[in-house]
Amino acid sequence: MTTALQKTLRTRKAKPVLPSSAQSTKTKGGIDSYVRAVYNASPLELVEMERAGVPGAVIADLSQRMDIPSKRIYEMLRIPPATAARKAAPGVVLDGRAGLAAIGMIKLITVAQSIVDDSTAPSADQFDVVKWLGQWIEQPQPALGGQKPSELLDTPTGIELVCRVLGALQSGAYL
Repeated sequence: MTTALQKTLRTRKAKPVLPSSAQSTKTKGGIDSYVRAVYNASPLELVEMERAGVPGAVIADLSQRMDIPSKRIYEMLRIPPATAARKAAPGVVLDGRAGLAAIGMIKLITVAQSIVDDSTAPSADQFDVVKWLGQWIEQPQPALGGQKPSELLDTPTGIELVCRVLGALQSGAYL
């Protein structure tokens, strides 16, 4: 599936960016709103978001948009199955390590969206970044020693590594 992103990345242009996935909010408080909030947050605001945790509804929306079963999303975030059901309830937030991992996944969306937004390819406007990312994180990556990005999303260092690899796609370093 990398070929769709590769084609999109062939040409780039500089412009102010707001993730297009964040421009049309599917559900109030859903993934699009949360992506927009993370993307626009200052570092101090991001610290507060990390402390507050991620609403369970955002994770449910993320699962649907990435086309990944919610059970698998919770596995990536290292949340035990018994806890996952409680965390998916309305009004509940993911905090601590799982919340940070969830915000890390949101950051990946903003990195991928920025790459696509910098593209001049005509099809870039129709490119479904969230769904593509859902597929990409489940594919072994040579730059990660053959590991899937999804296996590294539960720690800040793992998220940073995955962000670097994803960002390197823009320059073609790992294509």
